[in-house]
Amino acid sequence: MPTNLASSEPQDIALRAPSEVMRLKRMGSFHQSRLSFMRVLLRRLKHQGWRFDRPVWRIDHRGVGVATYRAIGPERVYTLIAFAHDLPAEQRSDRVIAEAWDATFTLFDGEPSEDDIVRLSQNVPLQEAGRISASELVLSRANRSVRLFEYVIDCLARGLQPATEMVDPIGYLMRTTAVYGSGKFGAADRDTWAERPEFLGSFQPELLSVWLIRSFTLDLVEHLAQARAPETAVLMSPGIRRRLGVGNSTGLGMAPFLLTHPSLIHAWVNARETALARVRSIQTAAPDKSILFRNLVARAAINARNWTSEHPHQSPKIAGLREDLARLSNHLEDHPLEGSQPWNELYLWAANTLSLEGQEQLVSLMLEPHGEQIDDLADTMSADESGSFHINGTLPAGILKAWLREAYGWALTTDFESDDAIARVWYVSEEKLEPRLGERFEEPLEAYEQPLAPARDAAAMLRSLQEWDDSETIAAFLMKHPEHRHAVRRAQLVAQKPYAEIRDNTIAAEMLPIDLLRCKLSFFGATKFDPRSDRWVRITMFQGAPFPEELADSDPDDLAYPPEKPL
Repeated sequence: MPTNLASSEPQDIALRAPSEVMRLKRMGSFHQSRLSFMRVLLRRLKHQGWRFDRPVWRIDHRGVGVATYRAIGPERVYTLIAFAHDLPAEQRSDRVIAEAWDATFTLFDGEPSEDDIVRLSQNVPLQEAGRISASELVLSRANRSVRLFEYVIDCLARGLQPATEMVDPIGYLMRTTAVYGSGKFGAADRDTWAERPEFLGSFQPELLSVWLIRSFTLDLVEHLAQARAPETAVLMSPGIRRRLGVGNSTGLGMAPFLLTHPSLIHAWVNARETALARVRSIQTAAPDKSILFRNLVARAAINARNWTSEHPHQSPKIAGLREDLARLSNHLEDHPLEGSQPWNELYLWAANTLSLEGQEQLVSLMLEPHGEQIDDLADTMSADESGSFHINGTLPAGILKAWLREAYGWALTTDFESDDAIARVWYVSEEKLEPRLGERFEEPLEAYEQPLAPARDAAAMLRSLQEWDDSETIAAFLMKHPEHRHAVRRAQLVAQKPYAEIRDNTIAAEMLPIDLLRCKLSFFGATKFDPRSDRWVRITMFQGAPFPEELADSDPDDLAYPPEKPL
């Protein structure tokens, strides 16, 4: 079975096998890293010398109006246009069916005219009910944190700084409930910007929008504090300000992405696994790297202490992570990073000692000191997905059988006749045209099922293939069995890109969609993963990151974990 797991890259430790990595329990334990898209974006903006300003601020004492934030690069300008609204508390909802929000946003491709702002003011606040144009790259909206927003305004208005014990566990003043791009609701198609140097990779315009939204939320609370008490109000201190990111509520609409974009998922995971293999292959640990790593372990422990969740799946994982980080710190005291391939020795110790949550936290921490060895991999984390639609009909059935046994052998022992194995149905809602997950034996949904059960479909195809001679062609097989076309196409892709496939049953009764969400969000760079059910989560983005006015004089990667000393 051909793969592209190995290459001429500088490593002698093999990449971890897809059968180990692409399991939902492990994928649901991934953490943000140097290769996460938020961090790639900030490194690139700093390296390319981008500048930022706020040309428009027309927000009144109620917090209603419009503001613009401009990103000025070597070749282009992008402008976030923010519309602030006076939303009654009873209308505030994170659900996708909401029709009003505290703030709505679009990322404009260039510098908007006053006519553009007027046009967008009539559409952006309507979100799905409005329309934007090819001049806009992103459409988004956000709601205030009920717990923190008013508290921070009150503190600043009284001349006080908000307490870090209030700020850290929540970590944001507003949370986005949708960030749309790539052609949705009239926005520019991805082809418009995909080759621009500042946006190479995945989800870069969307994350630029979120980063600028963060500035708007902090500017807004400071503005409202000043309006409330002009004689006593103060600005937030830079250290506390930086501890606030942007929240996000994400549900099932994102979950099938890992299934519908297999080439892209392979690119993401392959880059991460290659980075890990490179670090594990380093022959000796440089003293400065060891010191930095020890410091990062301590800072990761602070992050874990600030990470809270009441969900019965996530809460014990966080508790286990805290114990794992204490165990890791003690291990480093007794076993400093010395000898041959010390990073590999540490990884192997963790694989036999720590929980999955702790193991994957260690993977991210091991990457941190080694930017010069791994940061180039960020440029490989995109994919041309058009090539996967072609089916090689001349392929002998025997080769396809071998591919299926290699990539889906784990699925062939599953009894897909049992109710538990096929308990779920992925479908698309009529109202919002977004993915949903239903119960096969409780709702009449089977007629609307989407092809998001690759394990079941591969097993079914292999059963049909058993009747065919190994020398017969796939074209002949599909003439007889056209129902297997999508499974053939997927098997052909997975044979070349082994990290493209999740090695678990995605319609099983015990499957947790939040594991899918956690995996994708870790690649975004999200933190404070907090499931609110098994189907939607809250997260924090850009917490600790520099603000636009700080980027030129700071190291965004050094700010990814909380500081050891309180600010």
